[in-house]
Amino acid sequence: MRLVVITSSFILALLTPLPQYISSDTYTRYELLAPETHQFKIYYEVTETRVGARFHFNPIREGSTASDESVVDLATAKPLKFEVVTGAQAKADSPSENFSATGSFIKVFLAHPVPERGEYRLAIIKTYKDDKSYYTEGDQVVFKRSLGIPRDSVVLPPGYEVTSCSVATQVLSESDGRLKLAFVNPGSGGQLEVTIKARRLPGKKT
Repeated sequence: MRLVVITSSFILALLTPLPQYISSDTYTRYELLAPETHQFKIYYEVTETRVGARFHFNPIREGSTASDESVVDLATAKPLKFEVVTGAQAKADSPSENFSATGSFIKVFLAHPVPERGEYRLAIIKTYKDDKSYYTEGDQVVFKRSLGIPRDSVVLPPGYEVTSCSVATQVLSESDGRLKLAFVNPGSGGQLEVTIKARRLPGKKT
């Protein structure tokens, strides 16, 4: 009898659909532009996994001014249609998600709904201007921002070297000579407070 119970439970487990998994491979790259502009370019890779989802929503952080937005389907390399909407408009399209009523969001139109046990990989590119996140302090530039993405990298302006970083980081050289700081968020969805300081190398011009 015990063997029958175990076998029945095993069969039931096999027949029970597994829940849709959540992607943990989200990645953001920040490229710091000329310090006097207070601008940085963002390249954001994300996987939409909600079964049946026809849209993906990406928040525009309050305090930042966005420009030069574009979205790419990473499976086909084709551009995706998008528009900027309010929190109320986003909620109407996706009632199960939480949206700030005062926020703005990039609404991405997916080329097809997310299939059962499938995913939709895309990249969102935009430029932010935010003088509270990216500014000069004496002879140094400072990038100070709370980041909630699992994997991040920050690329310094040309001709700059790292003087300090508030988190453990790997410093790499880009093909054009710029330095890239790569790090991970060890928390489970929490915000990682990041402060990076850099200075221009002697004789270098941006």
